[in-house]
Amino acid sequence: MIGSFSTLSSEYRFLAANQPAGDFQMLLPREAKHEYYVDHFEGYFYVRTNWEAKNFRLMRCPLNQTDKSHWQEVIAHRPEVLLEGIDIFKNFLVLSERQNGLTQLRIRPWQGQGEHYLDFGESTYQAYTATNPEFDTPILRFGYTSLTTPNSTFDYDMRSRQKTLLKQQEVVGGYQAEDYQAERLYATAPDGTRVPISLVYKKGLRKNGQNPTLLYGYGSYGISMDPYFSSVRLSLLDRGFVFAIAHIRGGEEMGRDWYDNGKMMQKKNTFTDFIACAEHLIAEKFTSPEQLFAQGADLLPSRFLRSKSS
Repeated sequence: MIGSFSTLSSEYRFLAANQPAGDFQMLLPREAKHEYYVDHFEGYFYVRTNWEAKNFRLMRCPLNQTDKSHWQEVIAHRPEVLLEGIDIFKNFLVLSERQNGLTQLRIRPWQGQGEHYLDFGESTYQAYTATNPEFDTPILRFGYTSLTTPNSTFDYDMRSRQKTLLKQQEVVGGYQAEDYQAERLYATAPDGTRVPISLVYKKGLRKNGQNPTLLYGYGSYGISMDPYFSSVRLSLLDRGFVFAIAHIRGGEEMGRDWYDNGKMMQKKNTFTDFIACAEHLIAEKFTSPEQLFAQGADLLPSRFLRSKSS
């Protein structure tokens, strides 16, 4: 496969691996605002595409009939779910989907029943498929982390549904995850949009409006700011800080519309979302304007007197 990409379009050419001296063939010529990605399985190309599907859907076509007129739908478009990627195994299709700002791993057997999602057991986290070079295996390797769980690598048996922890980031100093509390909140933006907030603090913290709070936000280029573990953050948490991530528009946490509604003429939403998240933390008694600090950009207005950027 030879892939060619720009910000809002893509194009693939292909050649059979057992014919290395042959000519590459075009799968589908590039089109404005059409992004697609290709995998191959048992005589078909599987195409993840945003053609008439803003949050992407999965199509397939025969190897010798790649025009869109021959595409067949495998996974339909869903306005509330962003299809971020696929992993193909001999007996299973693994879908990486994003819903309500969180990545979910969906296991779908090619034959029979047994479709299911992995249960991660936390309200806010980051999960992703890792390197899976073995095709004929029931084992999916995936990565997992959260605001309280160090970076971890798991093997998951897609038949028995058993998870096996292979390795976890070492945290020196006697770290105990159960000493900390992570939450998922939602602020309301001026236009009524619900904006997710992921936050973590040490258990025992009193919600009295007096806790120093570091609020982080990005919101650009469709980059999602997933909740992740950081050992250097523990110094703040152990001294009474709340750490929060504002999943503001301009990223892609809530699907492609989340990105589109935070750029160009809609860029103002990135800033008003961040302000709404700050005000929500104050209203919920996590912090006060005098104790709130911002990181990433000058996203807070002057009325937050001690807000600082770095």
